[in-house]
Amino acid sequence: MINDKTWRKSTHSGAGNNCVELAVDRTSTRVRDSKRPEPQLTFGERPFRAFLTLLRQT
Repeated sequence: MINDKTWRKSTHSGAGNNCVELAVDRTSTRVRDSKRPEPQLTFGERPFRAFLTLLRQT
């Protein structure tokens, strides 16, 4: 179960509240906007890795 303490944002985000946050557990990765924490996107491990691969190609 993911709780509020497990959300992380990039160290490159600075002190502002304008970033993407991730929460990772054994079976999934959740993604949310720091200024609007709902809704959250939930990815399984393989789809999230594919998503990251596509981001790196752009």
